[in-house]
Amino acid sequence: MTLPIALIGAKALYLLYAWLIGCIIASWLSDRKGYGERPGLATGLLLSLVAVLVWLLVPAKADSKWKLQGRLPFGRGGGQTVAEARAREHRSQDR
Repeated sequence: MTLPIALIGAKALYLLYAWLIGCIIASWLSDRKGYGERPGLATGLLLSLVAVLVWLLVPAKADSKWKLQGRLPFGRGGGQTVAEARAREHRSQDR
């Protein structure tokens, strides 16, 4: 006979992992979009994996890492820091 507690425990562990992954990704996305980590963490804690979809739909601020470096940190920015990307953008606007 299988104990139902053990079955519930494995499912709960998988749901816990999904919840934590949702919090991590939502926090990272909100930080890259210029809102800071806390709003993403709060939505991740409340909405789990749905928070990732929410933060993919939220528009990025004009001076955010998402706009300056691209969607991923090693994307179109060429490995530049945000300060280097901002300086390059200001130089191109001055010309």
